[in-house]
Amino acid sequence: MSANPAFRSPSHLDEVLEVSVPPSILVTALTHRSYAYEHGGENYERMEFLGDALLQQVVTLELFHRFPDMSEGDLAKRRAALVSTVALAEVARRLDLGPYIRLGNGEIATGGSAKASILADVVEAIIGATYLSRGQDAASRLVMHLVGPLFDEVDRFGASMDPKTALQEHADRAGMAKPSYSVTADGPDHARTFTATVSFAGTPAGTGTGSSKKAAEAAAALSAWEKISGTTA
Repeated sequence: MSANPAFRSPSHLDEVLEVSVPPSILVTALTHRSYAYEHGGENYERMEFLGDALLQQVVTLELFHRFPDMSEGDLAKRRAALVSTVALAEVARRLDLGPYIRLGNGEIATGGSAKASILADVVEAIIGATYLSRGQDAASRLVMHLVGPLFDEVDRFGASMDPKTALQEHADRAGMAKPSYSVTADGPDHARTFTATVSFAGTPAGTGTGSSKKAAEAAAALSAWEKISGTTA
């Protein structure tokens, strides 16, 4: 597959990843289906599938040993947060992977290199590529290098995944009133913008906007959760 000057060469990613992956395999791990469709060659989806499985395994084992007294339900919640799109996209942004991802013209036009879903997929694909080229031990070390720093921030990612539940649970623990939501809508029917406000006992605690009522309420809940928990998601 020929290089495109619009994409950053992955030649120095070895230093960032702390593992050496053959360029031909690494390029595939960075190739979105839209680029493969336009230029030929493989895309990262099979490697992503493999990397996802290994990521789940390594995170599960680490949680099991790190928290020997934690219940199965709480372990499952922590794992879901650590392997979530939100968490993996943050890993990708920390490594500045966006400029390396090979995208088709349509994805480039819509800002594909900044999309959380694509960034998360590429992280999993790189894990899969490492397994294929360097074996399970190297891939497991890479997983911990990438997501290990997030283990102390797991609550933040859990809230980002399901902010309304996170806010409700925090309110219950703090003995606060049940959160209530109010939503307004503006704009034409085909392009409406919803604004939600979440309140406790009539006192506004957070606002958020979105293209749907559900999205706006989630944004408002996350805003309120950040304020009352003292955490930034």
